[in-house]
Amino acid sequence: MAKIVWTMGISLDGYIEGPDHDISWHRVDDELHQHMNDTIGQLGGLLSGRRTYEGMASYWPTADADPDASAVTVEFAGIWRDIPKAVYSRTIEHAGWNTTVYRDVVPEEVRALKERAGADLWLGGAAIAEEFLRLGLVDAYRVYVHPALVGHGTRLFPEADIAASLRLAESRVFGNGVVLLHYEPETTGDQRRR
Repeated sequence: MAKIVWTMGISLDGYIEGPDHDISWHRVDDELHQHMNDTIGQLGGLLSGRRTYEGMASYWPTADADPDASAVTVEFAGIWRDIPKAVYSRTIEHAGWNTTVYRDVVPEEVRALKERAGADLWLGGAAIAEEFLRLGLVDAYRVYVHPALVGHGTRLFPEADIAASLRLAESRVFGNGVVLLHYEPETTGDQRRR
C-alpha cells in the first residue's frame, strides 16, 4: 500500500517559512529541482492544505508558458498539472488541475486514497500535516534542510501528543548545501500518542 510521506523544506533552525510566509531562503537550484521532478513524477498524488495548494496553483499551471522558464521548470509544470492532487480546505469550492477538494481529514477516506494511489502520496503544509500527525496518518518524513537560519515563522513540527522512533531510510547532500533526510518508523505502528 502507498505511504503518506510528509515532505517539507526547512531551515536549519526548524522553520518551514519565515514571517509573512517567506520562503525566499529556500535554495532550489537545477540539481534540487530535477531531483524534485524525478521524485514527484513517480508519486501517486499530492496532499496539501489550502495555503500550500493556492501557492502552487498561483504559479505552476502556466509556468511553462514563460519563454524564460528553465527546462526543469517546464518539466515540473506538466508534472504538477497532471498528478492527482487533494486539497483539504473548508473555503475552496472548486479546484482545477486534477484536484479534489476535501473538507476534513477523515482517516477512512485517507486510507482509501492510499489504496487507490498505486504509489506514495506526498503531504505538504504545516496545518494539514498537524491533523495527519494527530490522526496517526503519516507513514514517513522527507525533510530538505536548507542552509539558512530564519529565527521566526512556522515550525516544522507543532507541539503534539505523539512520539515515534524513526530510522534513517535515505540521506543525500546536494551541491547547494541542502540535505535530504528521509525517515521512516522503525516498526509498523510505532507512532503513538502520549
